[in-house]
Amino acid sequence: MTPQLEEAKAMLRRADRDIAALTVLCNSAEIHLSIICFHAQQAIEKCFKTALFCHFIEFRRTHDLQRLADLLSERGVQVPLSPDQLAALNPCAVLLRYDDAEIEMENVNRTELIQMVNTARAWAEGVFLATVSTEADS
Repeated sequence: MTPQLEEAKAMLRRADRDIAALTVLCNSAEIHLSIICFHAQQAIEKCFKTALFCHFIEFRRTHDLQRLADLLSERGVQVPLSPDQLAALNPCAVLLRYDDAEIEMENVNRTELIQMVNTARAWAEGVFLATVSTEADS
């Protein structure tokens, strides 16, 4: 397996850690939405980075989901989440972690966050498995 695919595999494992935390936190009513959104954003970020590694696309260190999606789109790879969904989660990477600002995510609830993350995770795993399969056929 190439170093890029090894890194993609590691990103999926890291995404799974955030997904596990997100799942536990979503089941606790006293956990503030900003913390839940942080883990959702982090999981999706790692899923996008998995795809970037699989497609051998270089990227700078960033938490910007839309930028990561744009890099993929420039290479013909479409992400499974809408620009509106990405824009809603983008501030959760850093700003809301260290700020008392309230989250303005209309119509987004904990269940929808989990669905978004699960969609991104399944997509990233599909990209990874397809890449590994193609590499094995070579």
